[in-house]
Amino acid sequence: MKQDKKQAIVSNLTWHPAFIQAIELELDDYRDSLEFHPEYQLTSEPLKIDCVVVKKTKNIVIRKNIAAIFRDVNLLEYKSPTDYVSVSDFYKVYAYACLYASFEKVSVTDLTLTFVESRYPRRLLAHLKEIRGYKVEENSPGIYTIEGDILPIQIINNRKLSAEENLWLKGLSNRLDPLMVVRIGEEAGRQDKTTRINAYIDVIIRANFHAIEEARNMSSAAKSLEEVLIRTGWTAEWEARGEAKGEAKGIAIGEASKALDIAQNMIKSLSDFLCK
Repeated sequence: MKQDKKQAIVSNLTWHPAFIQAIELELDDYRDSLEFHPEYQLTSEPLKIDCVVVKKTKNIVIRKNIAAIFRDVNLLEYKSPTDYVSVSDFYKVYAYACLYASFEKVSVTDLTLTFVESRYPRRLLAHLKEIRGYKVEENSPGIYTIEGDILPIQIINNRKLSAEENLWLKGLSNRLDPLMVVRIGEEAGRQDKTTRINAYIDVIIRANFHAIEEARNMSSAAKSLEEVLIRTGWTAEWEARGEAKGEAKGIAIGEASKALDIAQNMIKSLSDFLCK
């Protein structure tokens, strides 16, 4: 039951704005040369691509593993940790690429397709190899390049990405451990990106609140994380809902049972808040 409740919380989170910010952070070194268009609407009907990354500088070479296939216009489809890219999803997004080329008067040879999910795309890769006759290669951990189509295509399993190379995409997960949480906080604080990652921080906190709590208690290692939480307003949110530590500080050593009750109530309060 507890696992089902956690799964329900993760499923109900809004992951896509966090994904957009993760992609922007991954390609931050090339920010001046790229344009990012979240939920690009193809028609007056609700047909939207999760993200379109357009090169403002046409001949720029992006030396980043997730963008090795990039051309002038790059369409990205993202699935949250509880979802996956199905065969029908593949054809839907492929159709979007064709529509984009038609509506925007762009050559289809200038487009690429990227699918991002949090698991190994076994069924889809089998379909592409056995039914479409495509060649699939894992040229980099978690990045599967599809060859045999006019469009360069890749499928990314963000759980297999390296934290050294792709911290932001790998961190877009509901399975973070406290050390990974601290690492994200340190990097966000070091690069002073808190003003640009509110959606990102919000979703990983809601999906990993127990790991966040553990990370906040890791003495000096969590200082930068605490600063990020303060800047994004999360510390104030917790304190406003009775999550402040002041109540626990006044407890005498001999009142162990009372301390346990308060701690349990604090966790329940946070859980209730996150489930809203």
